[in-house]
Amino acid sequence: MKNKRLINALQLQAESDKEKALMALELLVNNPVGIGDHTATDMYKDAEIALRNLADAEDRLQVLKDYYLTESNGH
Repeated sequence: MKNKRLINALQLQAESDKEKALMALELLVNNPVGIGDHTATDMYKDAEIALRNLADAEDRLQVLKDYYLTESNGH
C-alpha cells in the first residue's frame, strides 16, 4: 500500500470524529442537565449534528476499509 501514513492519518481522524460524535450523543441523551442553557430546539439540533458527524465518520471508516485497509481489495 502506498502512502501508508496518509491512510493512517485519515483513519485516525475518522476514528476521532466518531468518538467525539458518540461522546456528544451520549451527553445529550444521558446527561442533558450538564449542557446548560440549551432549549429543546438547541438540544435537537446538537443531537442531529452529532448523529450526522457519527454517520459521516462511520462512512469514511468503511470506505477506507473497503478500498485501502484490506489486502485483497483489488484496488
